[in-house]
Amino acid sequence: MSTHLIAICVLALMFVIATALPINMGVIAFVGAFLVGTLVAGLQAKGIMAGFPAELFLTLVGITFLFAQAQNNGTIDWLVRLAVRAVGGRIAAIPWVMFAITALLTGVGAVSPAAVAIIAPIALGFAAKYNINPLMMGLMVIHGAQGGGFSPISIYGGITNKVVNEAGLPISELTTAFVSLGVNFTVSLLLFIVFGGMKLMRQQAPRPAAGLGGLVPPFGATVAVAAQGPQIYGDAEAEAASEERLTQQRSGAAVGAIGPAGSAAGSGGTGPAGAGAQLDEGATFQQIVTVTGLLALAVLTLMYKLDIGFVAISIGLLISLMSPQVQKRAIGQVSWPEIMLIVGVSTYVGVMQKMGTITWVGDSVASLTSPLVVALLLLFVGAIVSAFASSTAVLGSLIPLAVPFLQGGTGVDPIGFIAAMAVASTIVDVSPFSTNGALVLASAQHIDRDVFLRQLMIYGAIVTLVAPVVVWVLFVVL
Repeated sequence: MSTHLIAICVLALMFVIATALPINMGVIAFVGAFLVGTLVAGLQAKGIMAGFPAELFLTLVGITFLFAQAQNNGTIDWLVRLAVRAVGGRIAAIPWVMFAITALLTGVGAVSPAAVAIIAPIALGFAAKYNINPLMMGLMVIHGAQGGGFSPISIYGGITNKVVNEAGLPISELTTAFVSLGVNFTVSLLLFIVFGGMKLMRQQAPRPAAGLGGLVPPFGATVAVAAQGPQIYGDAEAEAASEERLTQQRSGAAVGAIGPAGSAAGSGGTGPAGAGAQLDEGATFQQIVTVTGLLALAVLTLMYKLDIGFVAISIGLLISLMSPQVQKRAIGQVSWPEIMLIVGVSTYVGVMQKMGTITWVGDSVASLTSPLVVALLLLFVGAIVSAFASSTAVLGSLIPLAVPFLQGGTGVDPIGFIAAMAVASTIVDVSPFSTNGALVLASAQHIDRDVFLRQLMIYGAIVTLVAPVVVWVLFVVL
């Protein structure tokens, strides 16, 4: 058996073990990277660690740390209330607002993970507060980001157009852009219908009520509380939580947010975030600073192209200086198990790339004789690899492999194939092993994360298997 087949079989075995046993797949993947890298590929430790996604790790830590603080001090609840008012109380419109915002951000040049990192925590916070299906909300954010991702001035669009032009193939930039937007919009519409969107259309935001920040719990739900994170808190985290309550109560009393008889956050069962959420007269100073930080995050990462992980941690530090005890709890709320899973699998995929396994698979597919079969298999390779690795790298590596049969007068339309490859290689970013999927997983609130992870994995697998066939039929065969 070749080294490439061994690497692929080990990857499949990882999924089997992680499915059968309650073991974090990231741990299995790190061990797999070590064994395959040293015993099969002959790599040294430095070569194996070269595949560690340091940028992704920092992004996930920074974003979850920053938004944990925003959740704890009530900023997310405040933003949610503003969103409800902005759409006139039409809760069903919020998922589409999130879709449109992320599509706009990527359409004007934002990196897809950056747009998702900014919007997903707010969207999932809204879903938790108003009983919107979190899977639907998170997926619509991702599909929105991918829908706008191929405009002529976007990152994906620029890379794809450059690769195609260098290969000497004809391309229609607007065709690729509108195909991506149309497919992702259609998928989002189906998700909206399947996951309760029609019921949401008959719902309005709850009426104002005293003591709950102007809102009552909708549809029998409890008021949103600070995210608890996947781990059990130790003494330090418990101490931080209690001190956080005292800090919030004092802050609330200073601005008249606490009702009669000192009805502070903890007493009503709303948790630490409740004190900030109960403000009827607007935001606290800390919430204003937090929102300013979130706006700065968007500006610095989208306009000045600074690393989102470093920027998020820097803003989180500034907020921490205002309330050191709150940040102790926020550190505990960072989604460490999910981060372990993502970076572990990414490290193993990095070993496979260093071994040349990914290129070997692409070359093997491209050597087949039937042009239509080659096109379909390349779309599958693009979808499967992109579900675990960089979509940008997939677009840059697989399109050149298709050049020979696209130029050979085989009847395969280059413009249609490029559009199909663009969609197949990016729509699978809903996978929890991709950056976008990982950000949505890390942003989910008040749910069983293991269940949510399985839902993302199942949906990601369905999209990976179905999307290539659908776009192949629509844009290559027809």
